[in-house]
Amino acid sequence: MRVLPMLLAGAMCVSGEVYFKETFDTASKWVQGAKDGLGVMTNEASPYYGDAAMNKGFKTSQDAKFYATSAHLDKEFNNKGKTTVVSFTVAFPQGIDCGGGYIKVLPKTEAADFNGDSDYYMMFGPDICGSTKKIHLIFGYKGKNLLWKKEPKCEDDKLTHLYTVIVNEDGTYEVQVDGEKKESGKLEEDWDFMEPKEIDDASDTKPEDWVDAAEIADPEDSKPADWDKEPEKVVDPEAEKPEDWDEEDDGEWEAPMIANPNFKGEWKQKMIPNPEYKGIWKPKRIANPDYVHDPNVHVMSKPVGTVGIDVWQVKSGTVFDNIIISDSIEEVKAFNDATWGKTHAAEAAMLKKVEEETKAAEDAAKAEAEDEAKDEDEE
Repeated sequence: MRVLPMLLAGAMCVSGEVYFKETFDTASKWVQGAKDGLGVMTNEASPYYGDAAMNKGFKTSQDAKFYATSAHLDKEFNNKGKTTVVSFTVAFPQGIDCGGGYIKVLPKTEAADFNGDSDYYMMFGPDICGSTKKIHLIFGYKGKNLLWKKEPKCEDDKLTHLYTVIVNEDGTYEVQVDGEKKESGKLEEDWDFMEPKEIDDASDTKPEDWVDAAEIADPEDSKPADWDKEPEKVVDPEAEKPEDWDEEDDGEWEAPMIANPNFKGEWKQKMIPNPEYKGIWKPKRIANPDYVHDPNVHVMSKPVGTVGIDVWQVKSGTVFDNIIISDSIEEVKAFNDATWGKTHAAEAAMLKKVEEETKAAEDAAKAEAEDEAKDEDEE
């Protein structure tokens, strides 16, 4: 009776190469950078977990610190002609106020040399600071770090979330959160890898007779004869001289002036569409001499050999886990299903239970304090 499930499992086996896989059973692969004052990362789970052993990760442990730690890939690789998939989980159980939760994928770099200035192929993951809550996807290209034109919102609760980016060999990409598509598109459209194909012609100038006023005053509109009949202010008809007013001491009483509700203000001709309007002038576009088409913007300039965590944390407690880098979407999905997929529901249930218990305890303490205050008042 168990033959069929085994056959199905065999048929579902995935193929592809995995260049890095980390579940943080230990953190032995990871080495901290050499810069003084870096925060220490510990090998432990979030306080909310679905399985204490499986959810063991790499946690920031000191407030107001920079962190820089890295590990070498099992094998360096170049993604020319391949799909590249980078995936990991991260949790902010501390209720992060300002800090990153992203990772970097870069050429092989010794741990002592890894820092915020290290060249990288990709920086990917959530970043939260105040009202800014977005997913970073930054590519290193010809000495520049290119920002994503899109800014999708990241998750900001206390649970572990799964972030995955797929860079296809045709130059398209997809970003997923918790296994669901968040964004997708073409690299050359959503990042400034290349100079624009066309630019404004600097020698082109607006013609002297160009009319760019969309509206003009109606020449047939004239001010009504009685427009200025009403003054701006009038005597307040409801005002009365105070009974104690003394003209010898206070002078002749005068009623105060108030705004005239019938005053029409300054007359202006009504505006009508300008029949000679030509639109907003723009210089003509010409081919950009600096434009060079690069069909391989997705290809790494150097083989990738290191994955790193380089973040700032005001409030520590962020937990990184389940990092995988592969050329197979299926391999990554199978790994994610076997890790995050098995524990995230139980983790959410644990967090809910803790929050309910905490609220119940707070309510009880508040009620007790109110009762004590009431007893004191009665005494």
